[in-house]
Amino acid sequence: MHLKLKWLKSLLKHKQMGIYIFVSVLVIIACVLQILIVLVQNSKGGGLAANFTSAGQSMGIRKTADFLEKSTWTLAGAILILCVVATATIPRGSTTEHSRIENQIRNTVDPNAIPTLPTAVPPSSTPQPTGQEQPNK
Repeated sequence: MHLKLKWLKSLLKHKQMGIYIFVSVLVIIACVLQILIVLVQNSKGGGLAANFTSAGQSMGIRKTADFLEKSTWTLAGAILILCVVATATIPRGSTTEHSRIENQIRNTVDPNAIPTLPTAVPPSSTPQPTGQEQPNK
């Protein structure tokens, strides 16, 4: 039973990772399309429509500009929504795993708990030459 539960958790984790990758790919595609549409537009309102300027096509030009503007706003909204969905589908680890930062915080040593080093000079361990006496303390 325990093995089956582990298998189910593993399968769910892999499925969640697949959903996250799929949504991330959609975000990238939407961003590339957004870049292309913005590059086609002209900041003064001409853009793609400026290349097709004839006297009888003024309505066609305006509709092209409207389409580009609407597609820009639609893709911007889609990117926003896809980013929120991608955030919601980020695979989360089990609660038993801890981050490296959390482990480092747990393993830190309290600076006040560090033992103090002795300040006195230890006595010399070399033997005194014969003929001299050690002073009394």
